[in-house]
Amino acid sequence: MKLRTTIATLMLASTALTASHIHAETTDTTSAFSGTYEAEIAASISDKNGYTPFWLISNRSGLGSVEPNFGFVRGAVHTYGTISPRWTWNAGIDLVGSWRSDRPFLIRELYGAIRYRDFQLTVGSKIENDRLVDQDISSGDMLYSGNSLPIPQARLEMPDYMDIPWVNNWVGFKAYFGFGMFTDSNWQRDFTSPKSRHYKNILYHSKGLRIRVGREDKFPLTFEGGLEMGAQFGGKIMVGDSMIQNMPNGIKDIFHVIIPSGGGGSDLPGEESNCYGNHVGEWSARLNWHPSQEWGVSAYYLHYFEDHSMMFFDYVWHDGMYGLEFKLPSKWFINKFVYEYIYTKDQAGAVYWDITDDIPEQVSGCDNYYNHYLFGGWQSWGMGIGNPLIISPIWNADHSLQFKCNRIVAHHFGISGNAGAQIDWRALASYTRGWGTYGSPYKEVERNINLMGEVTYKPAKLAGWSATLGIGIDRGNMIGHSVGGMLTIRKTGIL
Repeated sequence: MKLRTTIATLMLASTALTASHIHAETTDTTSAFSGTYEAEIAASISDKNGYTPFWLISNRSGLGSVEPNFGFVRGAVHTYGTISPRWTWNAGIDLVGSWRSDRPFLIRELYGAIRYRDFQLTVGSKIENDRLVDQDISSGDMLYSGNSLPIPQARLEMPDYMDIPWVNNWVGFKAYFGFGMFTDSNWQRDFTSPKSRHYKNILYHSKGLRIRVGREDKFPLTFEGGLEMGAQFGGKIMVGDSMIQNMPNGIKDIFHVIIPSGGGGSDLPGEESNCYGNHVGEWSARLNWHPSQEWGVSAYYLHYFEDHSMMFFDYVWHDGMYGLEFKLPSKWFINKFVYEYIYTKDQAGAVYWDITDDIPEQVSGCDNYYNHYLFGGWQSWGMGIGNPLIISPIWNADHSLQFKCNRIVAHHFGISGNAGAQIDWRALASYTRGWGTYGSPYKEVERNINLMGEVTYKPAKLAGWSATLGIGIDRGNMIGHSVGGMLTIRKTGIL
């Protein structure tokens, strides 16, 4: 039995189970039910010969287009209910229609979830915002930034920290474990040139464990951190409409993905001798000092890795994101500030050598972040799943699926605040230098400057209505020059 069939069956069965609970809840008049809705329309305008500026479409969970002068209409509903004191459920749908976009219709979210006490099973596409970096003004997490569309999966998780009672709740932990499938097969076929590789029905696995040490109600210093991993496996390598490689996807391959190991009897030598699939991961650590609800400062470090050597300590951890976040009183003109330094030039060095009979030594360098020789890289629908400052394939003029510059040094600033009760604002500024990749280095160091300013007006007399105007400016030779703006009108409310 093929693994992708098993995953699809699991997702359908779990969806049916969730739906049955939802139906039972809605027919029980004693159960609690609530919901919210969002409706919005947006239009952008950019340079005639340019593209939509970088920060107007990055880290928006796949919402937007690089094409100039695009727009979209969007509607979303999220519902929540209580079946009993221990059982709850939630479900949601988020649909987008666009013009001047390579994705005229988009299912951004479609999911159902059932929760028993601390454990939740979620089935479908759902945006996950549980990261250690600020979702509004950070440049984005190194592993899961919210830059791309969510990947449909069946995910068993502990959404909130479970406190350990025998240490008086000073330590807590949370975890998740999921399997799913990428949905961009047809998009890849249409995006790439007829003689280029693209990938079909690639499967997905994710897992993570995070701990929290400390209690803010007792002492203002707390720690959060952990290990998370993702993997691509299975599926087919295509050129045009012809399949050139059917990747292993039987039940046994699940064990080579859960515990990264060689691919058994596959006909893929690199996968058999190393690890089957494209495995990526991140160590994260965040230290918080919050003497009150209004004041705080945090320092964090995110270490991205692609193999065992950089997962552990075979090499010095030069690469990573180093960040500082300041929280100020919410009523102040400036209430949040972030600075991040991102360094990915090392990648365990420029030399890679696998063990052979002649030379029985391995050198595990040249990690080639976000790229992979078989699985098309850590992207979905052309947008990088990790930090967007490693420029996504959607920007490639030759329509390849490669990340052409993953060796970067970047500085990022994010700031937000408000000007009274009706006006919120934020600003992002990033400066990036790029060296290309070890396999295809740039002849000269290339640079990017990406700026964005955004103001949101929420009229007090029109509850739930808001208007957001964003202006973006890009300069440099990594993706080119552009100036543009986007206006979004939004209505939210309670069902």
